[in-house]
Amino acid sequence: MVAKEPYQLDSQLRLSYHSLDSNVGVPHMDEQKHLKALKQAIINLDFEGMHKAAREAMDAGVEPQRAIMEGMAPAMAVVGGKFETGEYFLSELVVAGEVMKEGMEIITPYIKADSSQKIELVVMATVEGDYHDIGKNLVATLLKAQGFGVIDLGTDVPVSRIVEAVKEHNALIVGLSALLTSTMATMGEVIKALEEGSLRNRVKVIIGGAPVTPQFAQKIGADHGALNAMEGVHKCVEWVSSSSR
Repeated sequence: MVAKEPYQLDSQLRLSYHSLDSNVGVPHMDEQKHLKALKQAIINLDFEGMHKAAREAMDAGVEPQRAIMEGMAPAMAVVGGKFETGEYFLSELVVAGEVMKEGMEIITPYIKADSSQKIELVVMATVEGDYHDIGKNLVATLLKAQGFGVIDLGTDVPVSRIVEAVKEHNALIVGLSALLTSTMATMGEVIKALEEGSLRNRVKVIIGGAPVTPQFAQKIGADHGALNAMEGVHKCVEWVSSSSR
């Protein structure tokens, strides 16, 4: 999903897909130091700082989920606020997402599988004929921070490949992105193919991109048209929370 502009990140978004035990891990003061370093690396667009902060946090025994959820993910809301006030431009927003992605690559291997926690899978793709992936990549990073498993098929993805991935991975959500008005119709073709494959009833479809509107989403039968990256992620978390009740 490519973010619409203006890119209005919701600073009040609750990053709460996984609950965390505040009584485990390193001592509170040391932990806060590491969480702050992770947060500042993203806000300052500091790749080297993120690499150092992520390594030190893991070496110090900070819980990886806490590092992501309380150190890194909230920093994106701060970056979004800076964008809204004009302090940061879209380029800084994109770089912040890349800094977070680098931290995720370091921290993710430390996450221990929890057999009691089902990891919901999201298949994401920029539809066929469209090669834009900035927003899609940012959404994928944020979804991973929320505990989702993300199958990112990349750009210019044929309808048949998206359907095959949903079937193969038993995905709960399909995220489709298009930046060009000429490729928007392909989103509807994906939904139709999911219906023909008897898969539509078991997945939620969320779409996004600069030309996408809630009205267009409703017209093609999508479950949601994301206004921006954070709002889209919030909707995915909402769906998972509702299905687990």
